[in-house]
Amino acid sequence: MNKWYIDSGDQGDIVISTRIRLARNLEDYPFPWRLTVKGKEAVCEEIKNAVLSSDSWGFNYTKMKDFTESQAVSLAERHLISPDFASDRAGRGVLLTDDEAISIMLCEEDHIRIQVMMSGLALKEAYSVADKVDNTISSKLNYAYDDRVGYLTQCPTNLGTAMRASVMVHLPALTRCGQIGRLASTVSKLGLVLRGAYGEGSSPKGNIYQLSNQITLGISEEAALDNLQSITLQLIAQERAAAEKLLENPAEQDKIYRAWGILQNARVLGSDEYMELASLVRMGISSGKMIDFDIAKLNDLTIRVQPATINASEGKSMTAQQRDIIRAQWVREALT
Repeated sequence: MNKWYIDSGDQGDIVISTRIRLARNLEDYPFPWRLTVKGKEAVCEEIKNAVLSSDSWGFNYTKMKDFTESQAVSLAERHLISPDFASDRAGRGVLLTDDEAISIMLCEEDHIRIQVMMSGLALKEAYSVADKVDNTISSKLNYAYDDRVGYLTQCPTNLGTAMRASVMVHLPALTRCGQIGRLASTVSKLGLVLRGAYGEGSSPKGNIYQLSNQITLGISEEAALDNLQSITLQLIAQERAAAEKLLENPAEQDKIYRAWGILQNARVLGSDEYMELASLVRMGISSGKMIDFDIAKLNDLTIRVQPATINASEGKSMTAQQRDIIRAQWVREALT
């Protein structure tokens, strides 16, 4: 598998990526919040050894404390770990494949967080990989499981399947038409939640949202995936229809071409400004009529120009202004 952010999969004009996350805990240890740093390190070591002893995916293990702050936050910017996992690195570890398709966070909210990322809409495919990794680990270690409520997790909202399936979607037309609030209310009645791309509490920068299942208890993984797939396809149809109508207006077309021109010529470019302009350009690419550019390259660029990822790439911590100059340079080079 390719890195999710340098590819464009099924329905890639709207669906940027798919993520499957499985939460698991070991029955012989308290939940992470009750463990000391040494206790977390012991859990990490046991899980790491179990995974690497029968590893067919090519995992690399790193203690989170061995990452610089920029490197850790860059992993979160690439959606490979959670922001919380990046901010508190003591006693934690991560297993990551070279293609960054599979990551396993150790001692985050739960002992094990298996995560699979794929480009485009690929719920069944991503779940198949996550399930195989999960089966490999469970053959070596004993999970905390109850016949009545399923997998036991630190947060009660994850009990049952302990699976969170999500798609990252670009919804500029629906946002501009003021439909997001209505959509969020509608999908919540269907067992889903619509929020910012980095999950709970995050803002939808660049009109990018995360749509995920909210119910894990009393429903099978297959049913949850089918529900998310169905609602995502409906959301895609609504966004395309809204975009087609919106772009009939020459003033809206002008915004897209102006955004394209700024990105191709800017010498200083802030992170939030880039996200706003890139959203307009992405809509122009998705229209199939306005801008001829590979959307997978835009996905890759959007990850590369995030603040911590720039710091990590340059090997040093820079001021916002220094990053803004580098960001503008990289964007010009990519688009011209």
